[in-house]
Amino acid sequence: MSKFETIDIHAHFYPESYMRLIEAEGAEHGVSCSYDDPGGPVLDVGGVKSPPLESRYINIDDRVASMDEMGVDVHCLSLTQPMLYWAPPDLSQRLCVAYNDACVEAHEAYPDRILGLAILPMQEPEMALKELERVKSLPGIRGVYMATRVLDMELSDPSFFPVYEAIEDLGLTIFLHPIKVVDPSRLKQFYLTNFIGNPTESAIAASHLIFGEVLDRFPKLTFCLPHAGGTFPWLIGRITHGWGVREECKHLKTPPVDYLRRFYYDTITHAHPALEYLINLVGPDRVVLGSDFCFDMSYDRPVEIVTEHAGLSEDDQALILGGNAKRLLGI
Repeated sequence: MSKFETIDIHAHFYPESYMRLIEAEGAEHGVSCSYDDPGGPVLDVGGVKSPPLESRYINIDDRVASMDEMGVDVHCLSLTQPMLYWAPPDLSQRLCVAYNDACVEAHEAYPDRILGLAILPMQEPEMALKELERVKSLPGIRGVYMATRVLDMELSDPSFFPVYEAIEDLGLTIFLHPIKVVDPSRLKQFYLTNFIGNPTESAIAASHLIFGEVLDRFPKLTFCLPHAGGTFPWLIGRITHGWGVREECKHLKTPPVDYLRRFYYDTITHAHPALEYLINLVGPDRVVLGSDFCFDMSYDRPVEIVTEHAGLSEDDQALILGGNAKRLLGI
């Protein structure tokens, strides 16, 4: 148990209302949900099935009990695959409302333990703006959750700029997460879609936000990258060198390395040397606690990853375990 407040910013949530909507209406659009497995509901996205989703994903009481066992004080809830961009506008909007309202209900049940990251139908920017307006003052909503790309559109697509502007004006952060990876045909075997695909997607998204001048256009907007930024922190030297020698990058006036601290990064590296590199690269004030709760790729003891890390001062531990998240989430 940590002596500091602990806030897990990377904790997945599948509310019953969202799952039932997919069960009722998703199949004709390539996404389905079955309750036939005794272990829990199973999502099928284009023929790729999830493992049975255990009760901790869905039931807030079970989640909080698990948080107690893990020594985590606060979960900031986020959705993940399949999100809702695949759905036609009406269904996408209803999925969005179901998820966001469930986050609010969870917060109201445990106001000191649960916060939520709202999802928006980004494939329909006008709808996204309306949902942002609806949720902006709802209790417990402390940021926005977004995929590293929306359908086949990169995050630098100008159609998203009005949404970014509204999010920036509200002082909310954006937490990114991969749901569709580059060249999945090469990554089907050996679960490489997760091992390699997800971290690569984060690097691609961060690069588009930099070279697409999103970070320049919206100077107060913050993004949080999952899985410790994926491959992005490891490639920043190569990316910056390329910026200096390639004509395609001359429009960007600032070296890419200077944008490192426009992002926050969670602690999910699965290797102490990698976490140490990240902290040294971006600073302890840009790293936040994450677990990936509660997939098989998650940390069972996320707090201990920080408290048992040699060389971290108590002040740095306090920042990473909760202080940075409090600032990022405005709490």
